[in-house]
Amino acid sequence: MTATDTHAAPQATTDAETITVLRILLSVAVFVAGWATSVALWGVPGLYIPALALVPVAWGMLIVISRG
Repeated sequence: MTATDTHAAPQATTDAETITVLRILLSVAVFVAGWATSVALWGVPGLYIPALALVPVAWGMLIVISRG
């Protein structure tokens, strides 16, 4: 490695990081599957009512993000 080399060596991911990523992906997959099931059971209202219910959640997340 030379003094002008700015590339850092890649860091290995830990088991805890991998487990966290898998939990997030599983949560998203379960949420999407639940939403798809509601559309299959109730049709169009099953599509837009969960989206309407998530509006306050998205609004709250925007406030949290903007507050830093």
